[in-house]
Amino acid sequence: MSAPAEILFERRGAAGIVTLNRPQALGAVTHGMVLALRAQLDAWADDAAVTRVIVTSAPGRAFSAGGDIRALYDLGRAGQHDKALQFWRDEYPLNTVIKTYRKPYVALIDGIVMGGGVGVSVHGSHRVAGDKYAFAMPEVGIGFFPDVGATWFLPRLPGRLGTYCALTGDRLNAADACAAGLATHRVASSRFAELLDALCGNVSVDAVLAAFAEAAEEGPVAPHRATIERLFDGESVEAILAKLDREAAGGAAADWAGKVVANIRTKSPTSLKVALAQMRHGAGWTFAQCMQAEFRIVSRIVREHDFYEGVRAAIIDKDNAPRWQPATLDAVTPVEIERHFAALDAGDLDLS
Repeated sequence: MSAPAEILFERRGAAGIVTLNRPQALGAVTHGMVLALRAQLDAWADDAAVTRVIVTSAPGRAFSAGGDIRALYDLGRAGQHDKALQFWRDEYPLNTVIKTYRKPYVALIDGIVMGGGVGVSVHGSHRVAGDKYAFAMPEVGIGFFPDVGATWFLPRLPGRLGTYCALTGDRLNAADACAAGLATHRVASSRFAELLDALCGNVSVDAVLAAFAEAAEEGPVAPHRATIERLFDGESVEAILAKLDREAAGGAAADWAGKVVANIRTKSPTSLKVALAQMRHGAGWTFAQCMQAEFRIVSRIVREHDFYEGVRAAIIDKDNAPRWQPATLDAVTPVEIERHFAALDAGDLDLS
């Protein structure tokens, strides 16, 4: 008996429907899924009978909790860095195709959406958040960096919310995501099946979503938005931590700041500094510049220590005790961070 396909495609009415079909793996995006989705999107782009694309996931805890990190870890540990990099060589152009897709691209997200799962949803024209929606970009906790276009979309969140997300990896629920613009509509999970059916008709996507959408309540991050804007505007990770430490020592948001600063200090020092540089550079870059910078970064990180150590601690041994190298922020120099953004000898990634 053959294994079920990791990603499913269906034509229903006016819609091309994509189903991420790895619920047992929290919808983790494999290289094969990236290639299949790219090919299908290219075909539907030229199919006049398909007027919109809908991306959903098989029932489970996650829409997609990220890329297939374990497979990439195994390749890197085996010294097959170029083979591992091929995943991102294909994933980042897919993110670009979604960003520039000329038909409505609707992601129905009811569960965890992180990393690679964000990459196949956040760049679409419409992002619908269900009751179980939980967004995060937690890469700095495994010695990686916020990619799949995070260099573009995180700096464009209101205030310093993107910097907060990049450095903490904390989750945003449906209400916070709608307030930030990560989600465009809030729809009750119980109505997702009905919504999917309605989207397959010929009524415009905007009209259908307007009929189903409900007002989002205030999310748990909302009361801290002003504090986040005040504390996360530092020009260095050390400056941000110093602000958080001062707040934790007796500010109005002392308890919250204490938890946040303790969390950040568990992350890879190199990843934290790369991520902050992404937030500052990306705010002034085009989408293409952001994606090409991310490929420059991943081309270095895949050959460094912290990614493999972070995955070991979180996924392989699950001891949650990574030993970062360097172990302290002051040991990560500005020159080292800028090296991650430097031009590649082979030239920039072709995003077409």
